[in-house]
Amino acid sequence: MEKAETNDNEHTVGRWYSLPDLQIRDHRFSVPLDYKSPGEALITVFAREVVGAGKEDKTLPYLLYLQGGPGFESPRPEQSSGWLKKACEEYRVILLDQRGTGLSTPLTVSSLSQLSSAKQQAHYLQHFRADNIINDAEYMRVRIVPNEEPWTVLGQSFGGFCAVTYLSFQPQGLKQVLLTGGLPPINDGCTANDVYRACYKRVLLQNQKYYERFPQDKEVIGEVVLHLAESEGMGVPLPSGGILTPRGLQLLGLSGLGSSGGFERLHYMFENAWDPILVPGTPRQLSYMFKRAFENWIGFYTNPLYALLHEVIYCQAAASQWSAHKIRDEFGNTFNAVEAAKEGRPVFFTGEMVFPWMFDEIGALQPLKEAAHILAAKEDWPPLYDIERLRKNQVPVAAAVYYEDMYVNFSIAEATAAQIAGIRLWVTNEYMHSGLRDSGSQVFDYLMGMLKGKKPIF
Repeated sequence: MEKAETNDNEHTVGRWYSLPDLQIRDHRFSVPLDYKSPGEALITVFAREVVGAGKEDKTLPYLLYLQGGPGFESPRPEQSSGWLKKACEEYRVILLDQRGTGLSTPLTVSSLSQLSSAKQQAHYLQHFRADNIINDAEYMRVRIVPNEEPWTVLGQSFGGFCAVTYLSFQPQGLKQVLLTGGLPPINDGCTANDVYRACYKRVLLQNQKYYERFPQDKEVIGEVVLHLAESEGMGVPLPSGGILTPRGLQLLGLSGLGSSGGFERLHYMFENAWDPILVPGTPRQLSYMFKRAFENWIGFYTNPLYALLHEVIYCQAAASQWSAHKIRDEFGNTFNAVEAAKEGRPVFFTGEMVFPWMFDEIGALQPLKEAAHILAAKEDWPPLYDIERLRKNQVPVAAAVYYEDMYVNFSIAEATAAQIAGIRLWVTNEYMHSGLRDSGSQVFDYLMGMLKGKKPIF
């Protein structure tokens, strides 16, 4: 390991190293697990500082990037491209691994097993929501930005939720805010139930579009569902443990229905669903390639925080009580995969929803089942937003709102925007939720232009 440039009890900075057209150095911070009890447990928060090649010593403003999720690490740059390339023309970019992800004291199945009980796990996990993520951001800012100047924040998806929490409680740290697909539900009375009810409706539309593009997949997917239903125990073993069931198969909609290119990736995945029959009379079976692709697709094996925290990111003084599971029942048999396959109807995938049975069927989540139920029943969640302060907001904010967003409902996002003073909205159906990843340079440039007075397009 290279010798650090600076190293104290709170902050370690590594030496610069090179990537194509970029210079990067690593920051590690020792921060409280619970900012209300700073003298107790500490965790590490990791961030990468990225600048254009040759700009290491230049005086540049800072931009903090907040990744989507919850529970996913910041991008690992390989070269200067996309929105990062554009941002590095003017900024020092800080890529934060939000607490519990990447190199920020990562919470994995194995690390969480060090906590001796489900109650301890749940107590630990309650400190990994947006409120503490922005506390970490402020802890970093005052230590790395010269003169503790405010910085620009770019929040994608859940990262945008965090940015709105930032605006609510610590706006002194913000110079300006860019949001891409990241306006959270904040209005009084808007619960997790309302969020999932709205999102299911968009999921239905995306399913219909998928089968319009690939009508031949109705038969293929129906056959896979019936095979799973007829297998012993209503499922087949997965390579990493757990089982693949009809309702588990529907989780593929999480990525397949809501991002650019997702329809195509889903279609090609089902092309390899079956092993070839080499010996006549051999029973048909799902291929190892397909089962392994399923595990890689859903991501819970490497990022279990998503499953543990997804519903509670919507909770303020209320329990989630497995909201997505309850709301699914309001749609009757629409999402009943086995009945759809038997009746010759298209099998509909689900979207960005987490269900209690996942902690039985997905091997990596099984040890966390009890902790997940404790979190789902927790009622005393602190507030994540301050509507009165948002109505008086003075920080410039520009937001890309994707009209066909499957993950962040357009109507809810629009209602939230109405509560943030001075926000400038760019409403578009040109991009899906993955717009920043797919056309990052254009999206970033347009939002920056809006902050500089460019008129948004509706």
